[in-house]
Parts: sequence; C-alpha cells; structure tokens
Amino acid sequence: MAGAIYTCPYVILSSRKNFTCRNFSLGLREFEAVCKRHASSIRSSSVNFVLKNRLPAFQLDPCERRFSCAFAGRVRHSLGEWNWSLSRQCCRFSTYSYTEKTHMDPHSLTETHLSQLCETIKKELNSSIKPLRDVSQYYFDGQGKYIRPMIVLLTAEACNTHTSKNRKILPSQTTVVMVSEMIHTASLVHDDVIDGADTRRGKTSVNKMFGERMSVLAADYILACASQALAKLGNSEVVELLARVVDDLVKGEFMQLGSKENPDERFNHYLEKTYKKTASLIACCCKAVAVFGDCDPEVQEIAFQYGRNIGMAFQVVDDILDFIASEGEMGKPTATDLRLGLATAPVLFACEQYPDLNALIMRRFKGPNDVEEAREAVYKSDGIARSYTLASQYAKEAVKQINKLSSSSQRDALITITQQILQRRK
Repeated sequence: MAGAIYTCPYVILSSRKNFTCRNFSLGLREFEAVCKRHASSIRSSSVNFVLKNRLPAFQLDPCERRFSCAFAGRVRHSLGEWNWSLSRQCCRFSTYSYTEKTHMDPHSLTETHLSQLCETIKKELNSSIKPLRDVSQYYFDGQGKYIRPMIVLLTAEACNTHTSKNRKILPSQTTVVMVSEMIHTASLVHDDVIDGADTRRGKTSVNKMFGERMSVLAADYILACASQALAKLGNSEVVELLARVVDDLVKGEFMQLGSKENPDERFNHYLEKTYKKTASLIACCCKAVAVFGDCDPEVQEIAFQYGRNIGMAFQVVDDILDFIASEGEMGKPTATDLRLGLATAPVLFACEQYPDLNALIMRRFKGPNDVEEAREAVYKSDGIARSYTLASQYAKEAVKQINKLSSSSQRDALITITQQILQRRK
C-alpha cells in the first residue's frame, strides 16, 4: 500500500471566535505551542482523541514527527495545569493515501451494484399481504451503511480476479450479496424487539412503528425469503454456510443474556458472542462468494478469515462508539449497552483497573447509579485505548489475509475498508 499521513482535525471554541476543523500534522511541542497560544481564549477543546485519560492520547512518531493514534500500548498525555473542559465528542482521525482514490474507494467501486440493492430486496419481499410487505420493507430504504454487502461484493470480485483474472461478479454471487443484507436486517428487527429500541438509522424503530408482533413476523419472513433465494442456487455447501450464520445469530443472542463470573472466561465469552452476532455473517458470506467463484479451498479460507477479522474489528469499534459517539452520529441512542446490562470490551478492560466493576457487571448494571459509575470508570481507565488496540489487531489480520490475493482495485478497496472501520464515527 502507498504511504499514509495522519492529520488531526481540532476545534477551539472561544467567546469571540470559532476555529473549526483546522487540520494539522505537528510534533508534540508544536501542538502544545498552538494550544498555549490560544490558552487565554479557550473555553473548551475538542481534540481527535480526548486527553486526560478519557481516550487514547497522542503518540509521537520519532521518525516522522507526526501524531499517530496510540493503538498500541497505554499512552497518555496531559496538558499539565491548564484547566480545560475537554469534550467527549472526539473528532475523526483521518488517513490520506497517496493512491488514487477512485482505485481504492470502496463506495466508487460498488455504487452501481449497491444502488440497486434495496429495490432488488424489495422485489424479494413483495408479499401479497400489504401489512407484511410494509413492515418487512421498512428498513430497506437506502439509509443503511450497507457495509456487509459492500464487503461481500468486493470480496467476490477480488477472488474472481485472483482465480480467473476476470473480476465480473456472477449472478450467484450477487444473490449472496443480497442475502447478506437480508439476514443482517432481519437480525436488526429481532434485536430492536428484544431491546425495546425506539430508533434505528435515525428514524422510529420498526417495533415502535408497527408493534412487536408484526415486527417479529416480518423478520421471520425476511429470513424465509433469504432462504428461498439461496435454495434456488442449488449449492448445498453455501446453504449450509448461511444456515450456520442464522444458528450463530440465535446462539449469540442467548450468550448476550448472560455473563461469566470469572473475568478470563468473561472476555472469551464476549469474543465468542461477538463472532456469532456480527463476524459470522460476514465471514460465511465472504466464503460463500468464493465458493461460487470456483476458488480453491485456500482462497475460500482467505475470504473467510478476512470476513471474520473485519467483522470482529467492526463490532469492537461499535462497542467503543457506544461510549464516545453522539446519538446524531450513530442514528440510535448511545450508552445503550450498559443500560441493556451488556459488558463490552471497554468495560471489561476497565474492570482490570477498577475491580469494583465486577459487582456491577454481575448484576448487569441494574443498581441506581451503576450505568454512570461504569461509564466514569471506562473514561478514567485505558479501556477505550485497549479496545482500539484490539480492533486494530483484528484489522491488521484482515489486511494480512486479503493481501494474499492477487493485486486488484477490489483487494485494495477491502484494505481501505479496514482503515475506514477503525476511523468510523457511526
């Protein structure tokens, strides 16, 4: 891959001026000088990663004298005695590649196929029963991130290029792309019912709009239609792969209902649950398109491992965003995991520094002040920094796997996606 530089957008708010989104790439001393220069007028500061132990701080690269994200290890930096009100809403950490954007941008490479995805799915869900049709099509409005079908589509083309030098996607692979989004959306509907969610993707959740009974039936209908589409392809190996995904989704949801008393078992429990609820779908769909591309078993395993690792990275970042992103960015309420009694990576890492969290975890944060106490412990600890490290490790492994394929724009776009997942704010 081409070299990349990091620039850090920052915001300084004052009573007289609003300096917004000024990009800089400075050494540590230069950064402190900038801050000191504006110290007299600073009211609050929102820096890429909030300082004073809230989030991963900055780590100076001695070679490039640029700031790089402290993904590895516990790195902290404080601005001494300055009494700053530091916002928890951190800015993005931006990566710029010298490679031409059109050759690596996953959205540019997939927009033609993905622009038709929702309409294709709606045709599959075109029930003669209007209420069922309305509920099942509710989330297929073009407002989703569609990260899963994008990954599966690019994996299909990258594997095709590697195997036959022809990246053209096959109809059977297109069906798997469609099914990946159908299964994912059905699981979202079930999740919203179980969690009693009020919003999803910036609008009223399906369960609040249509009621729980109709929502559950609609999700089941989406899964049924996805199964029929797969069955028509006549490949028993792929049917078994995708059946395993549904099995994992159900088991993962059950695992989420409980927790382990032993801290070591608890973290393994979290990782297994994360694989079943999130990574399994991406991994199995990536392998399925490799199967349809007549790829050899080694390439199928590469596709599976890429999907598995990027899925794990995606979910760990999602768990981080529940602590640091705003509701507007996420399109759904934040801090919901704690309120639902879920101990995710930031909490589990924080628990190593603050053992009192164990009691809160075991009672699923049901005490009067448990949620706020847990949030504060996470912010004081290096739980978010270590969670970013974990996500980065999975992303690195995903890149390692996909780099085994022949060079292509699609392969490079899959690498770009791993970067975007680590940087995402929604």
